[in-house]
Amino acid sequence: MFDVLSLYIALTPLAVYLMLLGIVNMSRRPFVVSGTRDLAVVLVALSGFVAVGPMQLFFPVGSEWALGVYVWFYMAILYGLFAFLFLLHQRLRLNIYNMTMLDLRPILSDVAMELDETARWAGDALALPKLGILLYLDANEKMENVSLISCGKKQAPESWAKLRDALTQKLSTVSIEGNRPVGTAFFVAGLLAFILLHGMVWFDSAEILHALPEFLRI
Repeated sequence: MFDVLSLYIALTPLAVYLMLLGIVNMSRRPFVVSGTRDLAVVLVALSGFVAVGPMQLFFPVGSEWALGVYVWFYMAILYGLFAFLFLLHQRLRLNIYNMTMLDLRPILSDVAMELDETARWAGDALALPKLGILLYLDANEKMENVSLISCGKKQAPESWAKLRDALTQKLSTVSIEGNRPVGTAFFVAGLLAFILLHGMVWFDSAEILHALPEFLRI
C-alpha cells in the first residue's frame, strides 16, 4: 500500500500538468510564456517524484523527533531553493505555444521592427541591437511550439520583458485552430491518470491513511 501512496504523490502533480498543457495546446490563441516560468511549472510537476525519491533517500534521520511533520516543510523550501538556483542559470528564452516557425516569423519581424528599427535577421537568428537582444528560433513542428532562445547569457531581462509584452499583444489578435490532436492527447492522458490515482486512493483510503505516517516518518 506504500507503493500506491508513493504512486499517488509522484504522479498527481504530473497529471495536473498534462491537463494544463493539453488546455494550452487546444487553445485557439497563441500562448507566450517566459522560459523561466515554463520550466518552473515543469519543476513543480516533478515535485512529486522528488518527494518519493530524493527526499526519502536523503531524509534527515532524527530530525523528525525535533521538527515532526514540519521537516517536510523545510525540505520543500530546500527543493525550492535548488530549483531557483537552477532557473537562474538558464538562458533567457520565450516559448510560444500553438505557432509554427512559418507563422511566427513574419509576426516576430513586425514586432522586432516596432521595438528596434535596426533589427535584422541572419538565418534563424534575430538581432535587436538597441535592446541588446540576440536570439535564435528553435521550433518543434510536431508540437507547434517555437522557442526564442538568447545567444549568450549577458542580455538584459528588461529587454526580453519588452519583447515578451509586445509579442503577447501582437499575438492576442491572432486566431488559430490550435494543436488539437496533441492537446487532446495530453489532456486525456492527464485526466485518466488523475481519475485512476484518486480512484485507487478512494478504494484503499483506510490503508492509505495507515501508511501515511510511515511515509512522512512521524
